[in-house]
Amino acid sequence: MTTPAKTSAAPSAATPLLTVLGDTIEAARAADRDDLVVRLEAVAQRVRDPRRRIVVTGQLEQGKSRFVNALLGLDVCRVGDDQTTTIPLQLEYGPVPRAELVLTAPGASDIRVEVPFDEIGSLDARSPYAQGRQIARIEAAVPNQLLSEGIVLVDTPGVGGHSSAYSAAVLGMVPAADAVLLLSDASTELTEPELSFLRQVKELCPTVAVLLTKVDMYPHWRQVAEADRGHIARSGLEIPMLPVSSLLRAHALRTNSAQLGRESGFGALFAFLKEQVVARDQVSTRAAVARELHSAAEHLALVLGSELIALRDPERSDDAIRELQRARTAAEDLRRSSGYWQQTLQDGITDLMSDIDHDLRERLRAVAHTAEDWIDEHDPGRHWQAIAEWLTGTVDTALGDNLLWTHTRAETLAERVAEHFGKASAVDLPDVDNAMDAEGTGAAAGTLAGLEPDISVTSKVLVGLRGSYGGVLMVGLASTLAGLALLNPLSIGAGVLVGGKAYKDDKQLRLARKRAEAKAAVRRFVDDVAFQAGKEAKDRMHRIHRALRDHFTGVAERSLRSIDASLKAAQDAANSAVNSRSGRRGELEHQLVRVAELRRYADGMLELTSAPGRQRSYSAPSPGVRPVPAEDGRR
Repeated sequence: MTTPAKTSAAPSAATPLLTVLGDTIEAARAADRDDLVVRLEAVAQRVRDPRRRIVVTGQLEQGKSRFVNALLGLDVCRVGDDQTTTIPLQLEYGPVPRAELVLTAPGASDIRVEVPFDEIGSLDARSPYAQGRQIARIEAAVPNQLLSEGIVLVDTPGVGGHSSAYSAAVLGMVPAADAVLLLSDASTELTEPELSFLRQVKELCPTVAVLLTKVDMYPHWRQVAEADRGHIARSGLEIPMLPVSSLLRAHALRTNSAQLGRESGFGALFAFLKEQVVARDQVSTRAAVARELHSAAEHLALVLGSELIALRDPERSDDAIRELQRARTAAEDLRRSSGYWQQTLQDGITDLMSDIDHDLRERLRAVAHTAEDWIDEHDPGRHWQAIAEWLTGTVDTALGDNLLWTHTRAETLAERVAEHFGKASAVDLPDVDNAMDAEGTGAAAGTLAGLEPDISVTSKVLVGLRGSYGGVLMVGLASTLAGLALLNPLSIGAGVLVGGKAYKDDKQLRLARKRAEAKAAVRRFVDDVAFQAGKEAKDRMHRIHRALRDHFTGVAERSLRSIDASLKAAQDAANSAVNSRSGRRGELEHQLVRVAELRRYADGMLELTSAPGRQRSYSAPSPGVRPVPAEDGRR
């Protein structure tokens, strides 16, 4: 077997990550472990080119686009009283300005269409560049110092409001985000929908901040900020609030004024990004590197230790080979589709899809029933705009809660599947956040139809006159027998009574018809949302299924490959000539010492990065694989 190349001195805490990764990649490549090389190179790429995704969100007209422009010092996002973001815009670093549309269509893969950078602000869903497809997002690259440090900004459509319910779509982006900035202007305190949305965001992303915008326009912003902090605390959330002024920031950049820059509040924002985003991401990256280094050291130590045991004590080699053969059988069972973990995963996904679909339909039915009960007690024609805003907002909140439940259940399923793996190593749980990430349409997929306008005043008068005609004629003809004229006080009074009753009856009929029409519109809206959201939920579950399957298949295959290599090395060592064993044994001892030092380095990194992070691991045993004895493997 090809053995890992000898490396230099043991890594210390001050050794750069890329240096340690490079040494480990060389060792894995020398051992013909291309599977380990691929994983280690992916982590090395993350160290070389970190991307920190920051999602900017908030309700309509809170100044999100102006804030992004001020943060970058560029006029990229369109701003105006009659302008609003309708398509997510992702901004990252690039040497020259460029922009692309990411287009989606049912049953087809995404395509990218390059568009003129200057037209970003005028693009909408009806743009001819869309080619009849749905625009998932705009991806733009600009030369900017902040973006050159690995920051990726995502400007999202406003959430809340009639025909602007994008909160479920925005929540689909949050799990893969490194931080979320929720903007709320200083004109009013945080509303209940904003607090509900903030709670959902916090459950999906640990790094969240509330930015109180437009503080330059409202002298009472300090009272609003204090009230907002109280609302957040009473909601059980620990989220910082940062007052900022985009206008002051933009003016400070134009005039190069340090005083205005401090008054804009962006200094505190940059400190937050440095401490809570960049530093947290560095810790997460070091933790990911440590886990990969530890895993690689375990796999390499298994091969080297098995060969060393066979060389040191040939009498024990038969026992070691038999133990490895048993471990190989167990690993093969894990890899085959008949393995317990595959069955657990398949059953779990099936149950989860059923539960998620039922939960979604139950939430939407509850919303529809509440709307219908309200319609039964009120005139929908007078309050249709309020009903539309409440319905779209409530439906979007229900979709967000369903998304949160999906995320939690997917993580629980990953833990259940991980229980089938490993006795001597920690099995990393797959990150389901990327599988959750998708630009859904949410409640915006449905459009609440308008009601027919009420009849005019003239029509109402004609209805009354039509009803009064019969009363006047009936009583007037009867009164002529008494010698009275056709039109007399009795016939006129009867006409007023009959006409009033006819008008009231017609009004009740029109109200009943309007209520039936409103209920039908609500049901159509909810059905449209359920149809689209159900499709997105199934697609999301398929992505989660594939992510879990591929992750644990990789774990099983790496374990099997390590055991196969160990078995071959032990058999070759047992059959090797006696005079060649001494030199080979010394070489293996040196390499095992190096691997043990690498593992201790990884363990030290894990201890330093033990703060809660996005990636989790599950301590589970590897069936039948015995660790290399300390006296044999220098462990």
